[in-house]
Order: sequence, then structure tokens, then C-alpha cells
Amino acid sequence: MVLRRLAPVAVSFLVACGGSNKPVQPAAPHGPGHGPGHGHGGHAHGGPVHHRFDEPEKWAKVFDDPARDAWQKPAHVITLMKIDAGATVADIGTGTGYFLPLLSLAAGTKGKVLALDVEPEMIRYVKERAEKEKLGNVEARVIAPDDPGLGEATVDRALIVDTWHHIEARKAYSVKLAKGLKPGGMVFVIDFTMESSHGPPKEHRVAKETVVEELGAGGLTASVVKSELPDQYVVVGKK
Repeated sequence: MVLRRLAPVAVSFLVACGGSNKPVQPAAPHGPGHGPGHGHGGHAHGGPVHHRFDEPEKWAKVFDDPARDAWQKPAHVITLMKIDAGATVADIGTGTGYFLPLLSLAAGTKGKVLALDVEPEMIRYVKERAEKEKLGNVEARVIAPDDPGLGEATVDRALIVDTWHHIEARKAYSVKLAKGLKPGGMVFVIDFTMESSHGPPKEHRVAKETVVEELGAGGLTASVVKSELPDQYVVVGKK
């Protein structure tokens, strides 16, 4: 889920919990998205918050902390996504690449994983990580805060973890996500519930009902799906 999604999308696990690139509620940066994402600013309810995520080695200690697995449940998330071998998967707001090893394995050697983030340093880090961990099907690139940068009808699955609340014009962003999905493709938005004891400050969280509405505005059929995540909801939008 990186976080600096400056203006709009940060996908890194934010630190505020965050993460697509992720933590437990550190104080300031929130959003452990699994990757840093777009940390934007904003003070209105559900508004984006700006954070800098240009020190990936430092953030990796937060986003890739083994303790995160207990509540982020990455293997469970991958199961929910039902990724077929050979699929193209976009990890939007990849941050330090927390989900990449599992996404790479699910897509298989004939598939592709797009590791996307607005923070150039995070993408530099992810490229080095992919090479070191031999994730040959991972392609990392920088994207704009207001555009996931997906080719038209090229993606089977998109994952946005702990980052949706960083995006500014979310309905417009949903339109671009929909265009990038293949027919039958799905986007999975995972973020913190209003009740969660960790995550970004509550005034910056986005309710799951709002996410459903925002994805719907992009032309996707969206709904909340049942999951085992203790502090987060999972909203799926299908083309």
C-alpha cells in the first residue's frame, strides 16, 4: 500500500497504521498502507493527508514488520482475490512491496504484477527488492497521484491497501481504475474501519459504505465482502 501520495493516492501502508505497503498506530504518519501511497493533506472527514515516504529503508521497518501479518493477514487477502495463474495484478500504493512476494507467486511465471506508487524512492526500493527476492514477474513504476496509470482493459485484479483514504478525487480515480480493468476484473480496497484501534486518525478514515459509493461512481459493481481482517474492511469493485 507509497505513502507519500501526495496528493492523492498513497498506497503504502501508512504508518498511521498503513500499507501498499504497516503498523499499528504510530503517531504521526498514518496509513500504513501497505505501501506508501499518496499521502495527501486535508482536514475534512475522509480527506487525504500528506506524508513524505522518501526513506523506504526506514519505512520498511514499519510496513514489513512481521507483526503486521497478524492483523493484515496477507495470505487471506490473496485468497479473497482469487488470482488465476497468468493474471495481471496491480498493487497500487505498493510502498515497500509488502504484498509483492505473495502476489508474484499467485500470478505465476506467466503472469505480471505491477508495483505502483507515487514515490520514486519507494519504486527504487521495490525494484531492488524484486531483484533480490527473484520476483521476475514484478514490474515497478512511478504513477501520478491522480491516475493509477493502467493501460485500458489490461488488469485482472487491483489491490489498494491502506491507501484509499489518501486519494483525493476518489470518484474520478475510480473511473480510471474501471477503464484499466479487463471485463470481469476486480479491484480490492482494504482500509481501516471506523472502529479500529489503529490506523489513521478517524477524521481521515473513509467508511466502507462510502468506498462502495465511490467505486460505483466509476462504473463498478461494488460491495463489502466478508473477511477475517480484525481491523479493516474489504470492498470489492467488479467490472
